[in-house]
Amino acid sequence: MTTPRILIIAGSDSGGGAGIQADIRTVTMLGGHAMTAITAITAQNTLGVQAVHPVPTEMVLAQIDSVVSDIGVDAIKIGMIGSAQTALAVAARLESIGAPVVLDPVMVATSGGVLADAATVESLHELMGWAYLTTPNLPELEALGGEAALTARGEMLLIKGGHVPGETIVDRLVGPEGEIARWEAPRIETQDTHGTGCTLASAIAVGLGQGLDLPEAIARARTFVRLALRDAPGFGGGHGPMGHPSVRLDLGGSPRFNQASVPVADYAASRDFYESLGFTLIVDSPGNAYARFETPGGATLSLHGDTPAIYFECDDLDARVAQLQSIGLVFDSEPVDQSWGWREAWLVDPAGNRLCLFSAGENRRYPPWRVAP
Repeated sequence: MTTPRILIIAGSDSGGGAGIQADIRTVTMLGGHAMTAITAITAQNTLGVQAVHPVPTEMVLAQIDSVVSDIGVDAIKIGMIGSAQTALAVAARLESIGAPVVLDPVMVATSGGVLADAATVESLHELMGWAYLTTPNLPELEALGGEAALTARGEMLLIKGGHVPGETIVDRLVGPEGEIARWEAPRIETQDTHGTGCTLASAIAVGLGQGLDLPEAIARARTFVRLALRDAPGFGGGHGPMGHPSVRLDLGGSPRFNQASVPVADYAASRDFYESLGFTLIVDSPGNAYARFETPGGATLSLHGDTPAIYFECDDLDARVAQLQSIGLVFDSEPVDQSWGWREAWLVDPAGNRLCLFSAGENRRYPPWRVAP
């Protein structure tokens, strides 16, 4: 797989939580090459937006033209657009680029700061006409005219459900023919949500640039966001930034090694030994003689049973198993959902070593029973 070239057209966030800064981190963590056309400079932190300085439209276009003419573009993410004039000018440029566009219709920062005036909001309709996908939250969806009106125009929307109260968040992919897919997950209780929309849209753009289909790109992007939310560093006194670096071994090439299991004879002694090495205990189940540790790099190590095993995570486990079976590999067990939130398939190598191909998403490092810090 070649490195996807992702052009980000968005504003800069001086606090590093959202905007261009979050976009670059996301694209980089997912294996893409991030390029930028900065539309605005903002003075902001976790408490709010103190000032906004739009970049002149001509300079935004110059940045786009510079990148396109030399490096090329595989996908585009658009965030804060800066002004109505810039939105219309960028829309005209998109016609000649020919790469899929993910539009995050940014209007208000997580902290509540206004990032788009009425004229700019209205001009977003022109950008939507060139977007492969638009990712509004519910207030943005209403400001743009609502689901029925937008899908009747032919728009493809990922409607984010985070503003709906409740323990479960539902995101819906909808188009002119109705609902295409939906994703449900428990709400992660944190105020460190600055940059979630930017991160999600950029992650989707990387997936499209890598050749994933739209539902696959969205599913992986949602996992990226949830993992980053779970490991937010806790900076600032308000809505803090997310923990993008925490996902480095949870997403990427498939299959990827990120988990191993070693035998245990004396559970307590083994658990204490690995804690003394500096690993973080994340699952402690003495009754099952099972423990799992997170290492500083993000890989996990479990203590269990009497036979070692190596685990390789796959984004699409069933497809990977089918592909391996087609070339003659024999599995002891085909993909099965387990009670601990993993989906697993088992086989052995020629030397008799046990291998597990699995998919777990955030449950690998963040199971519901994760030991509290």
